[in-house]
Amino acid sequence: GNVGDNKIAKQEVDVETRQKFANNNKMSDLCELNSVGIIERDHNNDVLWTWSYPSVSAEQRNFFIVKSGLGGDSPLPIKFVYGRWKQVWYYIQIVDLTDEYLSLSKIVQFALVLTSKDFNPEKYSVLCRIFSGRFKKTANAADILESYLSVATRDTCDSNENITFRLSDYSKQQTFAACCIKDIIHTFGIESILLYTAVLLKKRIVVYFPPHSLNNLLDYTRSIPAFAWHRQNWDIVFPFVHLTEAEISSLQSCSHYVAGFTEAAVEGRTDLFDLFVNAPASKITVAPHSKESLAMGKLHKDIAVLMMEKADDDNLSDIDVIKEIANKTKDLLNNLKSLAVSDEDGKLYLTLETLKERKMPPATENFLFSLAASEGFVKL
Repeated sequence: GNVGDNKIAKQEVDVETRQKFANNNKMSDLCELNSVGIIERDHNNDVLWTWSYPSVSAEQRNFFIVKSGLGGDSPLPIKFVYGRWKQVWYYIQIVDLTDEYLSLSKIVQFALVLTSKDFNPEKYSVLCRIFSGRFKKTANAADILESYLSVATRDTCDSNENITFRLSDYSKQQTFAACCIKDIIHTFGIESILLYTAVLLKKRIVVYFPPHSLNNLLDYTRSIPAFAWHRQNWDIVFPFVHLTEAEISSLQSCSHYVAGFTEAAVEGRTDLFDLFVNAPASKITVAPHSKESLAMGKLHKDIAVLMMEKADDDNLSDIDVIKEIANKTKDLLNNLKSLAVSDEDGKLYLTLETLKERKMPPATENFLFSLAASEGFVKL
């Protein structure tokens, strides 16, 4: 329900503040925020969802309480986590309280939850810190609301540290480029080509790290889509998934994804992946049902060697390496386009016959035809 009729809302939000904003401002086009909420844990270890704006469903509340780690036996090893569930991105900031925060004296910990339409951990970690910083000082949710509405209507808000937050300082491009592609290539060596191929062919990739390495899990999952840089699609990422019915069914509604897990049992769930990435063991396994579609040929080997050379070059940054890989992909796609013919609508398409005439090795032919299909050059 809304703030006003929220049965468990401890704080009534200053109605005047809301009216004032609503009358003077319309929502900004830049702002992709959906909602903000607060979860509190008290001295008795009771965990409550205490406030939200504009509204958060009961199902979402229960889900975010689990994700925050506040309600469970095992607290999260990091204070900022993010993920995606049912087409919504969420960002959670965990705040531990010490005795000096008397206004919040009944609470030992709280979590600030933001949901949005877009992927941008850099932007939302800063917003989470600003919002939770204000709440920590005053224990008044109206302060969060004021900042939230300021961002939603003016693209900007002030923080306690005299820093002005501006939405325009954060771009999709920067966030997509913030990845550890060199580290990933170093970890898996020649096998990194499997990641490249699986992303290009829109396969289902599952990444495993143990719970204490949650930070690495977030870094790896958000980096893998960069292997298909030309698509600029980060909505395939589910960085932090639990093996629960609610999350698995949400995941299975997607045809392809990069999903991160901290439960070792996921390795046995071959129904969830085409490629299993066991990061601590530096090992990548192809699921039996995907062996054929992910078979490697000479073309793959050449790309793998290129990737390793670039990753080993100390003069190249992660984004440089991404661009080198992207150029290689561009060459591949241009080759495919040159073999394609136009249909009556002028749309390019490729037939298996055209590829067969080239007399390529089966693995290469198979890969190129699958890539053409993934890029929409094949008539289905």
